[in-house]
Amino acid sequence: MTDSTPLPARKAALAFIFVTVLIDILSFGVIIPVLPGLVRGFTGGDFVKASHWIGIFGTLFAAIQFVSSPIQGTLSDRFGRRPVILLSCFGLGTDFILMSLAQSLPWLLVARIFSGLFSASFSTANAYIADVTPPEQRAKGYGMIGAAFGIGFIIGPIIGGLLGGWHLRAPFVFAACLSLANFLYGWFVLPESLPKEKRTPKFDWSHANPVGSLLLLRKFPHVFGLAAVVLIANLAQYVYPSVAVLSAEYRFGWNERQVSGMLALVGVCGTVVQAVLIGKVVPKLGERRTLLFGLACGIVGFAIYGIVPYGWMFLCGIPISALWGLAGPSTQALISASVTPDAQGRVQGALMSLVSFAGIFAPLMFAGTFGHFISPDASVHLPGAPWLLAAAWLFVGLLIGWRFARPAPKPV
Repeated sequence: MTDSTPLPARKAALAFIFVTVLIDILSFGVIIPVLPGLVRGFTGGDFVKASHWIGIFGTLFAAIQFVSSPIQGTLSDRFGRRPVILLSCFGLGTDFILMSLAQSLPWLLVARIFSGLFSASFSTANAYIADVTPPEQRAKGYGMIGAAFGIGFIIGPIIGGLLGGWHLRAPFVFAACLSLANFLYGWFVLPESLPKEKRTPKFDWSHANPVGSLLLLRKFPHVFGLAAVVLIANLAQYVYPSVAVLSAEYRFGWNERQVSGMLALVGVCGTVVQAVLIGKVVPKLGERRTLLFGLACGIVGFAIYGIVPYGWMFLCGIPISALWGLAGPSTQALISASVTPDAQGRVQGALMSLVSFAGIFAPLMFAGTFGHFISPDASVHLPGAPWLLAAAWLFVGLLIGWRFARPAPKPV
């Protein structure tokens, strides 16, 4: 399946990958409201200890992804996108079962290791989009993937909050069922997007390790500059899984259902941006200006999160921060247009390694910042500090984007 593929077949393929990503995100979304509570239960209800453990969990998860993402990307360039996505879905389903049975922090930690190993398929999904869409339509295609994320985070946390109110482990069982259902869906209907003649002739370990995959980016100078924007933007993005739930509970006294409602609002706004606005804004502004505008909105949104004293004010910042979602698809479109078809999987795997590299440090950084500024020893009591730190990182990303976000010549 290539850019010359008839439009109906291309739309069908995009629908398949949309549903695949959606179910994957749903399976993760349902556990967001309850995982911090489960960790807090293992620490005797201590918020400070729980925040540090959440940081450790996030760092370990990202470290595993840092290693596994380029492997999955290289495998997809060699053997096709479909088998890599199927393996990921099956592995995640098995892992969520392990998490539902965890009776201690070490057991839960082992389960998170497996999550990191099998949840690196989003790089393959991005390569899939590049396979089936022409360059001028890729921002819209990546926006569709972003919309799947948004819808998943609308429905997932709501379901997770409801199930978590009944039993803290029920969302993990539900997530396992979703992932295994996704595996069956993909097995029967997900088509392959990379023709055999466009695959790499052999599996290259020099590109399947994280260092080698990052060095691969240097072969595409335009991509190398944009990769820094990807790294910094995702560093800031990790503030959500690191502290959003604990911060809302601590600052505003929200329970699981209120937190899930807040996350659902984030998802609704993000879905509108990704599914509706990205297709309208990019043709008018272009990828570069859309990227910069999105980053600027993220800065303002995170600043609001960090300084407001009341929960309703926090909610008012969500539509502004959601416009940050314009930046991601624009960046991906600029990058994919600069890369040849047989390298899409490896480049996307390298970018996912950058995301994971950010995740190695970000959870400890944000969770540690939160824990420090709410502790009795803090010189200033500032529970919104992690959000302000994320805004500062996005400002750095904006400066780099201003310098490097330029259209590149098409790859030969």
